[in-house]
Amino acid sequence: MDLQYAYVKKRSQFGRPCNFSRFDNIDVDIQSNPALMRNYIKINPVTRGTQYSKVYAAHEVNTNTVTYRNNGMYHFEGGWPKDINMKDVEQTVRYRRKIEKDELYIHTMLQLLPPMEHCILQNNACNIYEQYFDDTEATSLIQRTFSRTVNVYRDPLSMKRQITHLSWSPDQGTRFAASYCNTDFKSAINFSPTSYIWDIENPGNPFMTLKPFCPILTLEYNPKDNNILVGGLTTGQVASWDIRRGSEPVELSLVNQSHRDPCNNVLWINSKTGTEFFSSSKDGQIKWWDTRKMKTPTETLVIDLAKPENQNVDQATGVSALQFEPSMSSRFMCGLENGMVISANRKGKTPSEKLAVRFKAQYGPVISLERNPTFIKNFLTIGDWTARIWSEDCRESCIAWTPGHRQFLLDGAWSATRFSVFFLTKIDGTLDVWDLLIQQDTPVLSIKVCDEALTCVRPHEQGQLAAVASRNGITYLLEFSEALTVNHKNDKLLLTALLDRETRREKVIEAKNREIRLKMKSLRVNIESESTNDLSKSNTREDSKQNVLTSKDTLIEQCEQDYENIVEAEQARRSAEDDVELNNNDVNGNAIIIN
Repeated sequence: MDLQYAYVKKRSQFGRPCNFSRFDNIDVDIQSNPALMRNYIKINPVTRGTQYSKVYAAHEVNTNTVTYRNNGMYHFEGGWPKDINMKDVEQTVRYRRKIEKDELYIHTMLQLLPPMEHCILQNNACNIYEQYFDDTEATSLIQRTFSRTVNVYRDPLSMKRQITHLSWSPDQGTRFAASYCNTDFKSAINFSPTSYIWDIENPGNPFMTLKPFCPILTLEYNPKDNNILVGGLTTGQVASWDIRRGSEPVELSLVNQSHRDPCNNVLWINSKTGTEFFSSSKDGQIKWWDTRKMKTPTETLVIDLAKPENQNVDQATGVSALQFEPSMSSRFMCGLENGMVISANRKGKTPSEKLAVRFKAQYGPVISLERNPTFIKNFLTIGDWTARIWSEDCRESCIAWTPGHRQFLLDGAWSATRFSVFFLTKIDGTLDVWDLLIQQDTPVLSIKVCDEALTCVRPHEQGQLAAVASRNGITYLLEFSEALTVNHKNDKLLLTALLDRETRREKVIEAKNREIRLKMKSLRVNIESESTNDLSKSNTREDSKQNVLTSKDTLIEQCEQDYENIVEAEQARRSAEDDVELNNNDVNGNAIIIN
């Protein structure tokens, strides 16, 4: 038999804390003091909950997968019925008249107009000229352009020699060759013919010294082999170097087969063997060479503009600049000392066909000539005090040009990466950087590199660096900002539109000038024909007048002759009468004597 005992308590008695004490219970009767209520401060809330651990709640909900679909609608010229051709004017006009005559037309329009008017009033309530963010500083939309000098390469010799040419090596441009030569040959007495190859990481000492027998005017790396170089000498000869075989030239052309004047331009040709190049000089000759056989040139072209077929060297015009585009193997360009640019074709059968296209580019010698690396139809010419951009489609005038500079320009080149940027060097030691997409009237950056004249500028193939040479033999390696080296998304389209627009404008001007010249020519022919007719008529009148004068002169002579005859007859008659009277007197006298 199980015994059970149930404890019965109220719910209010549960949860009371135990209060243990060592003392016995003390009964104290404390009376309430209402005066103490003034010192009592109520706290609200009395209780405050605190959670000492993070709450982790997890739940899962399975939702339906939403399927998205893009639908486009082409809305053109209202919603016309299928049986109405919206391009037919008569059908659309007839359908409009039919709808306007409908009884529900006015009622429908009255329902549609209030919502449309409400939307228009909402748009009109917006201040479209409101200026937001007035308190913020305005930032320029054009990126900041700047440059800095990375290294300076000085001529190891004490004498100051001018740097005439620079050329980057094809192996990512870790080296560059500089040709040192005093172009003032009268004062160059104690000169040194050495030139140098520099490593861009070591500005203290040159990587290699080239030792020809005479100074080098121009020096070019082979684009397919960074160990091969060719150069033009002051004697008119051309030479080639292989830096693996030493500092002396490995091949040299013969004097009688070379140029008559100093060879100032050499350029490699995009050939299969990679051994062909061509050279030019101010003697007016362009010669093609092969480094495997450099004793004689493979071909010679004389720039005789008056009579190209004669190929007379004495009548040739000096070549001051050369240009070759690898993508067009048979085409090349040359700038002349008289300011003309010849776009020549080597495949022409006759010299006249080779020198067919001519541009009157500058007022003085063409100092520099270079095609745009991206837009090969457009090329840059440097001469006198301006730089001009030309298009092969316009021969009479350029499509863009810089304002006239106060200082003489000595060289220029396009940027290798950003196709709207080109560089200009001036005689006062300033390098100007132009960007056609930003502004066309002033350069975006003008750098005072040194106090001497800057003779040459060659941008690096990666675009960020550029080597600038001065007249005192110092080469400066400049680094440009990203705004001058990187093309943006729409730059190519914008420059294409700019060049096409200027080309079309010049074509319209050329056509207008051609029309004016034709009218003037026809007017001149008409005037000459009229003057010829007038002259013939005047000649006829003169002939008739001469005949009249001749007959008059004859009549006068006849009258004079008759008058002389009459005078002589009168004199004879008078003399006869005098004789008769004298005889009568004699007779009378005798008679008197006799008497």
